[in-house]
Amino acid sequence: MPTALWIAHVKVTDAEAYGRYAALATVAIGAHGGVFLARGGPYEQLEGPDRPRNVVARFPSLQAAHDCYYSEAYQEALTHAKGAAERELSIVEEAE
Repeated sequence: MPTALWIAHVKVTDAEAYGRYAALATVAIGAHGGVFLARGGPYEQLEGPDRPRNVVARFPSLQAAHDCYYSEAYQEALTHAKGAAERELSIVEEAE
């Protein structure tokens, strides 16, 4: 079964609230087998809107990534991100 990547591009507008989101989201992602491959750090924006925080997490499957997003724990975390950031989030299945 192919793994899946959770790819987020974020511009934080309220660091305190987003910090609460990140702490809770980290636990939810780990509970679903997610492992962070990139989390912030240097980047080069080549196309599209610039979002200075870029996060990539690998999950055991597309279903695991999907289940994480819709889990009660992640949805609770997400309440802290709403209004605290401009975000794009995609789940992409990795090529075998």
